Amino acid sequence: MPAHPHTVYAGTSGWAYASWKPGFYPAKTPAARMLAYYASQLNSVEVNFTFRQLPTEKQLTTWLEATTEGFRFSFKAPQAITHLKRLRECGDALAALKAALLPAERAGKLGVVLFQLPPNFRADLERLKTFLEDVARLKLRAAFEFRHESWFEEATYAVLEQGNAALCIAQSDELQTPQRRTADFLYYRLRRSAYSEADLQEIARRFAKDAEQGDVYAYFMHEDAPDGPLRARAVLEALAR
Repeated sequence: MPAHPHTVYAGTSGWAYASWKPGFYPAKTPAARMLAYYASQLNSVEVNFTFRQLPTEKQLTTWLEATTEGFRFSFKAPQAITHLKRLRECGDALAALKAALLPAERAGKLGVVLFQLPPNFRADLERLKTFLEDVARLKLRAAFEFRHESWFEEATYAVLEQGNAALCIAQSDELQTPQRRTADFLYYRLRRSAYSEADLQEIARRFAKDAEQGDVYAYFMHEDAPDGPLRARAVLEALAR
């Protein structure tokens, strides 16, 4: 038995939305206090900002200081890795990413790095295997969001399992990724336009079951309306009950 139960980390992709006032943030919350409030309600965030540029040490330190001890930051990998190099010869780019995220790792607040591949990137298992060797050397916890259906086959899952990398379980109005566990943690991106209260209760039940075998990271869509953080909070509240 593990020494401690596994954790469900739930949140949204981003937090800096003034339009979430007053539905989620209290009306008078200044921008500089948003993350601290967010972290008082939710226990994780997926930072999409890193798709375009890496955070500075000062920036990341500010975020770390604003959050509570059990909080986790997940980061979307830079587009240079996923879209420009398309996982080929990424050793240097991965090392730069690892170096930028080091403050979060040292603080014990580093969650998962999400590699979201372009929709026209077809399955290439040799390339994925080589890339995962670099990821393993750097000891990064990785999840892969495949957006071309050619990836969804047993051979892909076997390569991910070998590297202890998660298949990102993504759901949107158009798509539902297969529900497969390929690592000692799970990673969800919940992107449907509507979730009923019953849906959220069902998601909480699923996560409770998932967490028997490992940590769960789950992120609702960020949009102008505060639905995402409210949904994440509802799931965490249902789990607490």
